[in-house]
Amino acid sequence: MPSGGTFDLVGKQARLAELEPELNDPDLWNDPDRARSINQEATRLRRVVDAYHTLADDVAGLAELRELAGDDDAADLADEEARVEADLERLYRETLFRGEHTERAAIVTIKPGAGGTESSDWAGMLLRMYRRYAERNGFKVELLDAVGSDAAPNGIDYAQMIVRGERAFGLLSVEGGVHRLVRISPFDSQNRRHTSFASVEVMPEIDDAIQIDIDPKDVRVDVYRSSGPGGQSVNTTDSAVRVVYLGGTPDEIVVTCQDGKSQIKNREKAMTVLRSRLWEREERRRLEEQMKARGSQKAIEWGSQIRSYVLDKQYVKDHRTGAMRHDPDHVLDGDIEDLIWSGLEWRATEALGEGAPQSA
Repeated sequence: MPSGGTFDLVGKQARLAELEPELNDPDLWNDPDRARSINQEATRLRRVVDAYHTLADDVAGLAELRELAGDDDAADLADEEARVEADLERLYRETLFRGEHTERAAIVTIKPGAGGTESSDWAGMLLRMYRRYAERNGFKVELLDAVGSDAAPNGIDYAQMIVRGERAFGLLSVEGGVHRLVRISPFDSQNRRHTSFASVEVMPEIDDAIQIDIDPKDVRVDVYRSSGPGGQSVNTTDSAVRVVYLGGTPDEIVVTCQDGKSQIKNREKAMTVLRSRLWEREERRRLEEQMKARGSQKAIEWGSQIRSYVLDKQYVKDHRTGAMRHDPDHVLDGDIEDLIWSGLEWRATEALGEGAPQSA
């Protein structure tokens, strides 16, 4: 089994013991969001702790079976070893998830880099890749906003979506960064090779269960008419919402949502994204301060290039893990499970080596 994860059974059992009194509190469900969050965390912890104890019993049983097995039992022994190994691998993967937001939905934002038509088309390909990944895993995707490209039929100039499913943020958190595409351009009449870039940002959905102070005086809300990719009309009401957070900072935070026909619903979704962006900003500051306190010279690469998709040479390479795939068509169709797990393992290994905190 690869290295990188830490299980911390004692810590998980202690945290579960802390949650039990809250779960038994009859007033808990007066706050549904908080109740749901606590219940999800407790369920995950119980699942992992129970799996550990079951696996420990199975390993002990396997050791006894090996001592007693004769030549005729070789096939049964091999089957039992394979089953225990598979259970051990699943438990190992649980050690790769860190932080309190693993179980939350993921807010995924995709933006093309410089390059006009090429980059917009590439951003559209990434949007499709993540939507296909979500579909393969039974996740639900809610497209909050998308601005289509006039030059590339399937391209986008911006897209933001919420992906909901088991450990959605925990899984997709390692996809944040710059993605690089190299190919013979379908938009170049001379069939030249082009390189395009697009950025992917992944944040946990921060709901009211987590306290994020937002002064109403720091927020401006604009409404406007919704429009879909390419400027096509979605509806004839001014239901789209733009939330601008001033907050006394040099850089404004702007969030838009035009997914639904209800202005109220769009505003609620936009405020959820704003809370997530404010959480992300504070998390960046906290990590930077901790790195400085340790005297570490290693940069916090929030926007670094993480993966290259080289279509004319038929490979995909993850620059963090070294993982290679030679079926880019399948990768771009959402088959990225192994790339995500290798990314989680890489991050866990980095955390063990650097002592750096992880937020997913």
